[in-house]
Amino acid sequence: MNDVKPEDYSCEVLLEKTTQDDARNTSFPTDAYNVEYTVEGEDRLDVCRSAKMSNIFDLYFDKYGPCMKKISYGSGTIPPNRFGLKPPPKKKKKR
Repeated sequence: MNDVKPEDYSCEVLLEKTTQDDARNTSFPTDAYNVEYTVEGEDRLDVCRSAKMSNIFDLYFDKYGPCMKKISYGSGTIPPNRFGLKPPPKKKKKR
């Protein structure tokens, strides 16, 4: 395969070659998409996030060629600006 980086397309691949059950996880951001494609006769499913669906299409087309079957909205419920943030540490109360 070509040396194609998701960062060059403003994309982030969250899960590669995953199952439908893992892709239905609601802890993903709302801008995550389920990408179904076929490579060498093998059906694959990825979870990828990007602001535009066309960026995801361009990434997979340049990486694997004309292999796309479907790009659909994911099941994520986390706002994109809150995804991946860790809660701030608890401060000790002064007595």
